[in-house]
Amino acid sequence: MGPLKGIKIVELAGIGPGPMAAMALADLGATVLRIERREPSGLGLKRPLQYDLLLRNRQVIALDLKQADARELVLRLVEEADGLIEGFRPGVAERMGLGPEVCLARNPRLVYGRMTGWGQDGPLAQAAGHDLNYIALTGVLDKIGRQGQPPTPPLNLVGDFGGGGLYLALGMLAGILEARQSGQGQVVDAAIVDGTAALAASTIGMHMAGLLGERGTNVLDAGAYFYDVYPCADGKWVSVAPIEGKFHQELLMRLDLDPATFPPQDDRDGWERARGLIAERFRTRTRDEWCELLEGTDACFAPVLTLDEAPQHPHLKARGTFVEVDGVIQPAPAPKFSRTRAELPSSPAAPSEAGALAALHAWLGGAETGQWRHIIGA
Repeated sequence: MGPLKGIKIVELAGIGPGPMAAMALADLGATVLRIERREPSGLGLKRPLQYDLLLRNRQVIALDLKQADARELVLRLVEEADGLIEGFRPGVAERMGLGPEVCLARNPRLVYGRMTGWGQDGPLAQAAGHDLNYIALTGVLDKIGRQGQPPTPPLNLVGDFGGGGLYLALGMLAGILEARQSGQGQVVDAAIVDGTAALAASTIGMHMAGLLGERGTNVLDAGAYFYDVYPCADGKWVSVAPIEGKFHQELLMRLDLDPATFPPQDDRDGWERARGLIAERFRTRTRDEWCELLEGTDACFAPVLTLDEAPQHPHLKARGTFVEVDGVIQPAPAPKFSRTRAELPSSPAAPSEAGALAALHAWLGGAETGQWRHIIGA
């Protein structure tokens, strides 16, 4: 069911952060109708459909938006929608005849979500780019990595999905809530550069206060020995993060390291010696042996699991953090709700005539569905 049951979103097919926002809304119960291209766009990293998890929980219709009737169908769907998501370069939706002005004329309560890297305006608005470029421009990438090494790309989690998709989903929900009070829709300009900067508010604040040194020398960027990862006897890794003094004492005690002779935690000059002592101790046992000793304690410890191992961990199994859908292990919808619990996700769907007809019937009713059969190829 999910807490967003009853909210209807039209998604014009895109890649990365747009689908992430649509997945987040659909996971929590919104009905999302994805308008796919008739022909592949050639964008993004290709994979078998069942593993393209950002496309789960959708109804799908394939349309050729160069056709006037296809655009008219999208506008008819917009009339019934709470929101629309698109991720084209600025101006493309307008040239297609599906820009905000046209859509809001058809549905004044519509929240029109625009997902881009650089934003709808500014000197770079029309340039191509990807996650790495966007987080580089914000200054965030410069702070990620170890001392003396180049900035490290953090997958595409910070820009595409954190600063992009989740901020668009937040913006869509805020806009829909406001529209239900005012009766007026609006445009949500979700730029990855803006969202990434907002995501980094704490880090930026510390930097402006003069509390951050160069990359890789600070507490949260592997500069501190007590916030780092260490290899074990079997070559596998563990993480420790006892920032607070009492947790630091717990770790030393369980590692059988004498606090009286161990370098003081707040003495940066002793950090490398302390790192060496801890590294030497972790190399004496396997990762699983350390888990037996440290997991569940206040030492702020966790093994570094692979993506294959993580779904089998007892804690994540107990919480249902991962689920299996049609043979594919994947993250469960998050967060969890006590009353309006999200349903098990449905697998990514390929466009089909039967699926398109069912989607149109659900959105527009049976009497109207027939007039659009020629558009969807049924």
